[in-house]
Amino acid sequence: MNWDRVERKLGAQNLALLATRKVGVVGLGSGGSFVAQALAMSGVGSFVLIDDDVLESSNLVRHVADARDVGRHKAEVMADLIHHRNPQAAVEARIGRIEAHVNALDGLDLLVVAVDGEGAKYVINQACLARNLPAVYAGVYERGEGGDACTIIPHQGPCYACWSAELRDGLVDPRIDEELDYGMINEEGTLDAEPGLWLDVVRVASAQGDMALNWLLRGTPVEKPLPANTVIIANTLLEITEGEHTLPYGAVWVNIERDPHCLVCGDAMRAGRLKDEANAQSLDDLMHETGLTLEEEHEK
Repeated sequence: MNWDRVERKLGAQNLALLATRKVGVVGLGSGGSFVAQALAMSGVGSFVLIDDDVLESSNLVRHVADARDVGRHKAEVMADLIHHRNPQAAVEARIGRIEAHVNALDGLDLLVVAVDGEGAKYVINQACLARNLPAVYAGVYERGEGGDACTIIPHQGPCYACWSAELRDGLVDPRIDEELDYGMINEEGTLDAEPGLWLDVVRVASAQGDMALNWLLRGTPVEKPLPANTVIIANTLLEITEGEHTLPYGAVWVNIERDPHCLVCGDAMRAGRLKDEANAQSLDDLMHETGLTLEEEHEK
């Protein structure tokens, strides 16, 4: 494997650093597959890939895999593709939902979250908080009109629960009336699959991957100082905040603050004033507020 161009960009020492990094990717669909492959091609040396889906022919127009892999589990497909791009990489493929593989998050340096279901994201959020594990999330809006990517650092800002409550309610009007994909969120707070181009998805996924790489390189001379924890990307003319339109290929940075009353990371939880029993129920409480249930997530 010739890493000359990557080494000239990042430097030999930083390339060696990336070779020691271990990244988890939950969700190997249109966006997650792109991010996983991009990080492998940037020199990341170890991966844990988690997904329960099988690659179908309908996935091929928005996936890094091709027709040779139809019928195989996406996690196994991506493990092979990563090895083709970076033969030295260590890759563990986990087939199943994240709820059954939470232990796979142990020992990671970073988690890339590319699942569609909000319920799964709440499970991931609590698992990351318990492990002090940073995560990079992304979502695409209706018909790929735009999307957002954010870095969630436990106990140094919002958790995903209070980030989502603020961003979805306060900044973006999803205007959803059909089915969606790769984090596209409808007015009920649930996610499904939507017509759209892979180009629309990978613009957002590229930002997610770049934010992930930037976190892995934190403290080095090549780390890019980011202006906020969240970027909102416009693929078309998009009204990100009321009365203000962002042009195609434009972006707006926003900093989402932690909600001190959040059921997951709020002050009461952080101070340890809630009992362990209440801790165990916080996910149920949060999902009840959004109208989601884990049973509904499994049915999708």
